[in-house]
Parts: sequence; structure tokens; C-alpha cells
Amino acid sequence: MEILLLIAVMLATAKLMGYLFERLGQPVVLGQIFGGLLIGIFFETNPVIGQFANLGVLLLLFMAGLESELEEFKRVGKQSVVVASLGVLVAFLFGFAVAYLFVPLHEAILYGAMMTPTSVSITVKVLMEMRKLNTREGTTILAAAVVDDVLGILVLTVAISMIKGGEVNYASLAEVVLSVSLLLFFFLYFGPGLADRVFRILSRVDLPESETAFALVFLIVFAFLAEHLNLASILGAYLTGLALGQSSKKKTIMDHMNVLGYSLFIPLFFVEVGMKIELDYILHAGLFAVLYTIASIVSKIVGCGLGARLAGFDWGSSLRIGVGMIPRMGVELAMLAVAMGSGIIGPDALTVAILMVFVTTVITPPLLKWLYSR
Repeated sequence: MEILLLIAVMLATAKLMGYLFERLGQPVVLGQIFGGLLIGIFFETNPVIGQFANLGVLLLLFMAGLESELEEFKRVGKQSVVVASLGVLVAFLFGFAVAYLFVPLHEAILYGAMMTPTSVSITVKVLMEMRKLNTREGTTILAAAVVDDVLGILVLTVAISMIKGGEVNYASLAEVVLSVSLLLFFFLYFGPGLADRVFRILSRVDLPESETAFALVFLIVFAFLAEHLNLASILGAYLTGLALGQSSKKKTIMDHMNVLGYSLFIPLFFVEVGMKIELDYILHAGLFAVLYTIASIVSKIVGCGLGARLAGFDWGSSLRIGVGMIPRMGVELAMLAVAMGSGIIGPDALTVAILMVFVTTVITPPLLKWLYSR
């Protein structure tokens, strides 16, 4: 009963703090993390809530896959691929270089991987307010973000798999790349068709929310399969969502998963993230957290900006694209949760990651507005 009461407190805190931060013009997720930080002063998390939070991570990545358009993903322009690829490469190198000054090699690799993805929800909101979303720059940012997230997940998958093997070697790298390539090929080319056929058969199961239930089954099964193949479970969750998102049941699954995810599991995940933050660590890792956050900002401006310049944009547009790719949000925290669950990085990394998430999401809107006003 105490666990149920704690879950009730966590959910209420998630929604109230999320609402407060939204009214202050800040991302809802930061309010939920801050609420968890407050709860963590009085309560500790437990394995049951941890499993709820773990499902929240998988649902978050699953829904990210649902919202992705496969055809856009396949035909994404050369410009967006260049922007995303160079952005991921430079971000990984910056993150690794800074972290290697403070932590062991295997943790530095993970810190580099955590710096790679982009969360453009903040950027999209700003561009919509300025009516710049449908410009060439806005379209490139959106398309690059699709490639960026997948590359980020792959980088983390490769990093975790190599570290779990006990050493960084080419054989391990080749095995992971082959496994990821096979998974991608299966889900991208056979997943949508199979999803439609399976759900046509399952539609005969005339019970309430049967489609939602089987979507959850596929999510968990393929997340488990990915982990069994020594890959990250979030990759299986994302690819499952990507495949089901192309089926005729996309809207039904998305609507119901939104209710399920955002009413219970995802808020619990972010609140638990806050509860795990060790406040004492801030005093000991202050310099690392600040340098890592600065590197996360500079790396996207440099990497994505240079990628845009190589893709044919002028310097002004390249700078705006680089700034638009700065924000980090849910994917990074999901990556961190997976890394912590693997036992290869400690909870002290939460403070560093959350400072990066907070600063990058707060700094982007004013920077974009200033650049577009020039």
C-alpha cells in the first residue's frame, strides 16, 4: 500500500510541477524532474517503481518511433543526413574528450554517446511562433532530427555492447553493427507490412483495447529481443514503434499509447530520475557538469553548422540550423537510464546529464529568436 501511495504522490507531483514549469515557459519534463528531486529528499525509490519507470523509458522511445514517418525517413535529403551525421560525430568527440578528463575510458564513451541525440520539440515550437518552420532551414532541422535520434541510439547501442564485452575491439564492433543493420533492415522493409497483416488477424479478438495490449506485447518482446542480442532495449522499442507507426492502426495505437504513457509510466520515469539525483554530487562534479554542458552546446553548433555549410547553406543559415539542433531532452535521459540499468555508469551521471538538458532547452529559444531577428 505504501508503494501505491508513493506512486500517487509521484504522479500528482509530476503533473503539478509540469504545469508550473510550463506556465514559466520551461519544458514540462524539467518540472517533473525537479518534482522528483523534491520527493527524493523525503522518499527513496524501490524496485517496483523502478520497473514502472523502465516501462516508461520503453514507451517514450516507442512513441518516438510511432511519430516518425518511414517514407520521410527513407527519402530524407542528403543535406539532412550530412547535418545529422557530422553533428553526431562532433558531439560524440566533444563529449568523450571532456568526460575522459574526469572519468574512466568506458564511462567517457557513454558520456560521448549521451551527447549525440537532439530533441527538437523546443526548436519546433519557436519556429512555429516565428512562422519559420516550413522554411528550408526548418525542414532541414526536422529531417536531420529524425536521422540524429536514430544515429544517437545506434551510438549508445554500440557503446554499451562493446563495454559489456569487457573490451573495445573490432570484432565486437562488427558484431554490433551487423546486428543493428539486420534489425534496421527487417523493421524498415518488412516491419510495416507484417504489422498490418498481424493487426488484421488480431482485429478478430473482439475485446476492449486488444490492439493497444498487443502493441505493448510487441514493444516488450522486441525490446527484450534487442537486449538479448546484446543491443540496447530502447533500440528495439524505437524500431517497433517505427514499424507499427506505418500500419493502418497507427492513429489508434498512438492515441491510446499517449494516454497510457503520459498518464502513468512516462511521468513516473522522469520523477524517478529526479529522485535518483544525489545533491551532494553537485559539489564534487560541478566543473565536470559545467564543461560537459558547454561542450554539448558548442558541439552541435559546430558539427551541425559545418554539416549545413557543407550541404550548401550560407553561414547565417548554417548557424541557425546548428543552434536549432542544440536541445537535449527525453532520449538522452532514456539513454542514461539504460546505461545505469546495465551497471556500467553510476547515478552521479544524472546531475551532469540533467544540467545539460536544462541549459540546452532554456538557452535555445532566445538564441534562435536573436539569430532570426538579425
